[in-house]
Amino acid sequence: MATENPNSDQKNIADMIVEVAQNDGDYSTAISSLTIHRRSVPTAPVHCIYQMGLGVVVQGAKEVMLAGKLTRYSAGESMLTTIDLPVVSHVTQASQDEPFLGLVLTFDPRTVVQTAALMPSAKPVRETLLNPLSVEPLDEGVTGALQRLIKLLAEPDLIGPIAPLIVQEIIIRLLASNHGPQLRHLATAGSPGQNIARVVGWLKQNFTRSVCIDELAASAYMSPSTFRQHFRAVTGVSPLQYQKKLRLQEARQQMLSKHLDAGSAALIVGYESASQFSREYRREFGESPQRDIKRMRLHGK
Repeated sequence: MATENPNSDQKNIADMIVEVAQNDGDYSTAISSLTIHRRSVPTAPVHCIYQMGLGVVVQGAKEVMLAGKLTRYSAGESMLTTIDLPVVSHVTQASQDEPFLGLVLTFDPRTVVQTAALMPSAKPVRETLLNPLSVEPLDEGVTGALQRLIKLLAEPDLIGPIAPLIVQEIIIRLLASNHGPQLRHLATAGSPGQNIARVVGWLKQNFTRSVCIDELAASAYMSPSTFRQHFRAVTGVSPLQYQKKLRLQEARQQMLSKHLDAGSAALIVGYESASQFSREYRREFGESPQRDIKRMRLHGK
């Protein structure tokens, strides 16, 4: 039986996060799959790709927009994403006295599949596609495992052998929790979810290439029309829209980090027309590439 109530567990994690994140920012850790996040003011909406994993809000609140659907989650809740998703997210509740505190733990899909195979058999996953983004109250067992994972940062020599075991425990506990059906849907061999996840993984690695929907559908063992339907149900967008979002996100990052002009960034990510790139960039981010990058540099984003 747990010796601490959920509120004290939540405060313990908050104290641990503050030790790592003493100022606002996004903090990588010695555990490559774990990042820590802190904000003292609400933030503007940001376009990003959520990787497969678990997001936890320890203090404050966030909103995430996926394909026009708004999802809110706040302190004591966890958000599971079972596939890489193009979203718009922002912190909605944060202050100097009570900053937003959160963490993200990404998962390797292969580890999820292998771990699910070790679990007792569950009811078969239904053929209907499940929501790839779900919010549930933070499970007590997951909370305890997350505390131990963060504590491990103080013992760097033990991270290599122990962190993968704690991450596997977290996956096991998620499989046994209300998030379980989502993960099992991904892990079921030959399921539509797993086939779409494989295509998404290929697109992430090859987004600069021209794509043929018929070939993508064949690789997912679906007809083109069924593939489009399943892909949109899982990711919220069509395959070509997904590829476009990957291209625009990468171009934006290239312009920010390498000080490239729009034309050069467009070529790198696979655009043949600089004018088409600028039009689609404005539709995605609301401003021309030049104005958007200038604004982001001005605000340190």
